[in-house]
Amino acid sequence: MSEHDHDHPHAPVTDGDEPAAARRARALEELLVSKGVVRHEDVRQMVDWLVSRTPADGARLVARAWVDPKFKERLLGDARAAALELGLDPGPSPVVIAVENTAAIHHMVVCTLCSCYPRALLGPPPDWYKSLPYRSRAVSDPRGVLTEFGVELEHDAQLRVLDSTADIRYLVIPHRPAGSEEMSEQQLAALVTRDAMIGVAHPVAPTPAPVR
Repeated sequence: MSEHDHDHPHAPVTDGDEPAAARRARALEELLVSKGVVRHEDVRQMVDWLVSRTPADGARLVARAWVDPKFKERLLGDARAAALELGLDPGPSPVVIAVENTAAIHHMVVCTLCSCYPRALLGPPPDWYKSLPYRSRAVSDPRGVLTEFGVELEHDAQLRVLDSTADIRYLVIPHRPAGSEEMSEQQLAALVTRDAMIGVAHPVAPTPAPVR
């Protein structure tokens, strides 16, 4: 007989060292399933969709905007439609707004109430984005927060803090870095990071061409 051939109850495998928030979420799921509101399969499919998202889709939008001024206009006018134009899933949020960082204006995004975020285009939000210190200080001391992330703005640069909501998500088009003029769209996308599309970082600087 195998050591597993026995007849006694086991605790669910999800119980081990489970955070309180996860236990509450699982209990809510069980309640909604018992009421017939959702099915376990629906929840699993949504979780799979969420964890499959990465910043690569957002980076594609930014790179296309850098090389195609007319596309950038469409992206700034309707980010959802622009994403669909490239075959990208903009997610369930009713409104996705793209904003452009320039030498004169810098945008950074926060969600002061919780962690609303364009997951479909940027992937899961980083832990610091959801933290209370970031959510409060991004509003009260945005330049100090940017400094901690290594971003120093010109003294006369205008800084705009955008507060996401349940209905509105923001995507920052970062300022295109110098030295990237000869790079392909795919190469440009590799310079665009998640943090740059939140507005707390600059894009990765291009690698200088070797001197011959």
